[in-house]
Amino acid sequence: MKTTTNTTKKKMPLRRKWFFILFILVLLCFVVYKGNTTVGVTHYEIVSDKIPANYDKYTIVQISDLHDAELGENHSHVVDRVKMITPQAIFITGDFIDSNRYDLEKSLILIEELQFVAPIYYVTGNHEIATQDMDRIQGALEDLGVRVLSNEADVITLFPDSSIAIGGIEDPLASELEDDEAVKISIEQAFENIPDEMFKVLLSHRPEQFDEYAEAGIDVTFSGHAHGGQFRIPGIGGLVSPGQGWFPKYSSGVHEKNGSDLVVSRGLGNSIIPVRLFNQPEIVVVTLRTIE
Repeated sequence: MKTTTNTTKKKMPLRRKWFFILFILVLLCFVVYKGNTTVGVTHYEIVSDKIPANYDKYTIVQISDLHDAELGENHSHVVDRVKMITPQAIFITGDFIDSNRYDLEKSLILIEELQFVAPIYYVTGNHEIATQDMDRIQGALEDLGVRVLSNEADVITLFPDSSIAIGGIEDPLASELEDDEAVKISIEQAFENIPDEMFKVLLSHRPEQFDEYAEAGIDVTFSGHAHGGQFRIPGIGGLVSPGQGWFPKYSSGVHEKNGSDLVVSRGLGNSIIPVRLFNQPEIVVVTLRTIE
């Protein structure tokens, strides 16, 4: 005689299923909210035998792509963290404002809060050029003590017979030339009076021009523009960025080519796409280390 056994799969009660879905949605919204309104700090070291011994542990804070965002009252989420780092220099690598919702005064509050922390160096991004209001932007920054680098370089001598060069170039949108040609000419102009053996730091908004930076013999370049790829996919990286398209090669971190380093900030704000995913706004801290 055959015996048959009926097995019935227990189904999740409908109420519990909806509670679970609601919990996941709330959790996702919380992750997205925190990932767009809080600021992280990422530390890197750049090591080179060209860095003078006196500049060992020279600390740089990089801020990029603010896009008129305000993270905390009077940018407190950014300002408080920068002050705790106590850098020797602050670099702003373009898109300080957003041409789509231009509010220079709001962004200038960040400079007012940081102007006495360390010397501030700034280069344009494509959004500043797009406003066609560069004279006003540059004038306002210079009034607050910011060094605006426009295809030029400063020799920084903190100690006798011990110097490095900090240069910056205009975003290529300001030129009628092709981007790579404009970048090449701008770098040549900026560093034309800088000795070859001196350690060269470049501020340039666009990471996709890394080939030009490396070919020009720049030791380390600070860039932004890619917004971290906007949506970051764990294990893969950024999804899309201006100038590089889908799955950009240079969306975050430090990259090396022929002895030249590229530091790419994920930036602080957003532009056309208003939301980041797994891509927290970022302050970059770079410490220079010499080889003894």
